[in-house]
Order: sequence, then C-alpha cells, then structure tokens
Amino acid sequence: MANQDIPFEETGTPADNGPSAPAARRRARPVRFTCVICGKDKPARDIARLDVVRPSLLDRIKETYPDLPAEGFICIDDLDRFRSAYVGELLRSERGELTNLEQEVVRSLAEHEMVAENTEAEFEVKRTFGERLSDHLANFGGSWSFLIIFAGVLCVWMAFNVIAAKEQFDPYPFILLNLVLSCVAAVQAPIIMMSQKRQEAKDRLRSENDYRVNLKAELEIRHLHEKIDHILTRQWERLAEIQQIQLEMMQETGPRKR
Repeated sequence: MANQDIPFEETGTPADNGPSAPAARRRARPVRFTCVICGKDKPARDIARLDVVRPSLLDRIKETYPDLPAEGFICIDDLDRFRSAYVGELLRSERGELTNLEQEVVRSLAEHEMVAENTEAEFEVKRTFGERLSDHLANFGGSWSFLIIFAGVLCVWMAFNVIAAKEQFDPYPFILLNLVLSCVAAVQAPIIMMSQKRQEAKDRLRSENDYRVNLKAELEIRHLHEKIDHILTRQWERLAEIQQIQLEMMQETGPRKR
C-alpha cells in the first residue's frame, strides 16, 4: 500500500537550508501525493497506486468514476470505502440480504476495527445478584460435594429415626423426609433452569462473536489472495517487458560490434 523509498523535499529556500539555518527549517518532509478520487494531498503511508489495486475492486471504482486515469494514486480512506461497498455487494450476491452481524463485519473492514470481543467479561458485568446466586447454587447442586453431603444427611436422618426410639421425629416410612426431598427438588429445578438459560445466552453471544471473527477472516484472506495474485501478475508483466527491452538492445548493439 504505502510506497517505500519515498523521496523527501527540503522545506524552505536554499539560503535557509545552510549549516547555520535553524534545525526546524532544515527538517525534511515526505512527498505528498494527490488522490484521484477526493483530490486531497496525502502522505505516502496513506496512499496506494491504482495499478496495485485488484482488478475486481478497480472495476467497482471505475463504475462510479468512469474517467478514472490508468495511472495515479488513491487514498486509503477512499479505497476502504469502495472496498466496503464491494464486500457488501459480494455478500449480498452470495447470501442475499445481509444480517446485522454481517453489516457490522463489512463496516469493520472499512474502519479497520476489531470484531473479537471478550464475551465472558461482558456477560459477567451484566449479571445481577440473583443471577450470580442461582449460578452458584446450580454449580453446587451439580457437584460431588453436594451429592456426598446430601447422602450423608439422608443416612444420618434415617439412622437417627430408626435407632432413637423415643426421640425420633420422623419414624419409618420417613414422611417428613419425603416432604423435604420434594421441596428441595421443586426449588432446585427452577434454579438449574435459570442457570441453563443464562448459559444458553452466553453460548449464543460466543457463537455470534465467532461468526463475526470467522467471516472477517474469510473476507480478509480472500482479499489478500486476490491482491497477491494481481501483484504477481503485474510483476511477471514487467519482467517480460524488461526482457523484451533487453532483447531489443542486444539486437541493436549486435550489428555495431560486427
């Protein structure tokens, strides 16, 4: 994109660029190039040559600007704008109407934004106290610690009411114990369902984030493949031109040596 080995201009007049001139006047500045689209002068890092733009994108630009010159420069901002429009049209032709996620990815391509998000941190911030409590209870209810403690309580309950004949409060067949177990199951089921519902929402956020990242990566890779192929083709064309010039020079110098 940005051209290397860009020449520099000296600011000020020749008289101001002598050894006694202030350092501020003798500082060099990079050459600026004019964008053929917006007409603004841009430094080399914010400009690109038209001949290195991939043909499909260049054709899209020529549809809007038919009088576009064969050679020239285009600024990165205008190139990203046309690139975003081109990617949007490409996705519409392949998938139909774009969803909000796909529009967000297309916009991120033009603005060079990251689409990856930490869904875990975002989800943790939005949880209320009741949601955090239900998650902890659901995690504890599905652990071996809960099973061991619950089995111990049941064994102690039943053993006490069988052995202690005079002090038993729930004799066999342990009707009170059945009532307690029913209440625990009735309370535990909604708590687990609430936790699973939030886990479902978390998984949905994670899958949406993965889809955005994968779609942007796919579009970027496709763009890089097309750009590299175009650059290689241009290099082969220039190499062929150089070889043709060399052959012509050899043919011209051959008769003179004779």
